[in-house]
Amino acid sequence: MSVLIGTWKMSLTGVGGSARLLADGGEAGDAVEQAIVCVEDEPAFTSVGYGGLPDREGHVMTDAAFMNGTTLRLGAVMSVESVRSPIRLARRLCGRPTNCVLAGHGAEQAARAFGLPFRDMRTEAAMRRWREACEQAALDQEVYTGHDTVCVLALDERGHMAAGTSTSGLFMKAPGRVGDTPLVGSGFYCDDRYGAAAATGLGEDIMRGCLSYEAVSLMRRGADPLTACREALGALVARKVALGEGCGSMSMIALAPDGSFGAATTLPVFPFAVGRDGAAVLRAVGCADPAIRPVTEAELAEAD
Repeated sequence: MSVLIGTWKMSLTGVGGSARLLADGGEAGDAVEQAIVCVEDEPAFTSVGYGGLPDREGHVMTDAAFMNGTTLRLGAVMSVESVRSPIRLARRLCGRPTNCVLAGHGAEQAARAFGLPFRDMRTEAAMRRWREACEQAALDQEVYTGHDTVCVLALDERGHMAAGTSTSGLFMKAPGRVGDTPLVGSGFYCDDRYGAAAATGLGEDIMRGCLSYEAVSLMRRGADPLTACREALGALVARKVALGEGCGSMSMIALAPDGSFGAATTLPVFPFAVGRDGAAVLRAVGCADPAIRPVTEAELAEAD
């Protein structure tokens, strides 16, 4: 059995292509990379890769990570500018015994050494939105409250698993800000023996609960992916509420070695793509309706 899942509607096309790759006997790592590159290259998706929304100084700074569930090796990059495909760089760092997590100039040096392509990640649409925000003197306001990291988890026919994430982070973020996306245990975790999980949302909240590791840990103790997502996210939300805070904006996905999957969210609706048998479909969960189900067109319009 081969399965992969990806966060948000934006992952649907990439997940569909990677589902066909897996159905033809492809590897989990290749499927994850291919699906995420598809999102990174599409400028219409303003929170990942090319066309991502700038930070306060007008730079599109990206983060990405990749984890091999067989070896537990990982690669990650943070605050990278002008590397065309951050997930490709993160994957090439995976497997190194040291220097597998790089930031800024060091990550870009590694990309050049690997021969990866560079490009100006800013689009005119992104810069126009940035200029408008600057003119409105909104630098210290919560300009962007969405959470649109692309996360992909895959299981191939050999039983190998992989996880990947990529984002340009919060719009108008402070220079140097890094969220959960490239941080192992928070934004992603993957172990062939027990399963994989990934989170998308406000990174500063997700990191407080190490949500992805917590979900995989619950699966290690026998929970199915749906229960693991609910319990990991629910425990963090309960703690936040006890501290007098709101639920926050967080969602997560999980995949087990038997091909079962789950998701949970604090949002009214969280759509995600599921790929198997060579095709992909959209599914959804909601905070008030946690059962996994088909997503409606109205919900998709609202989620977008």
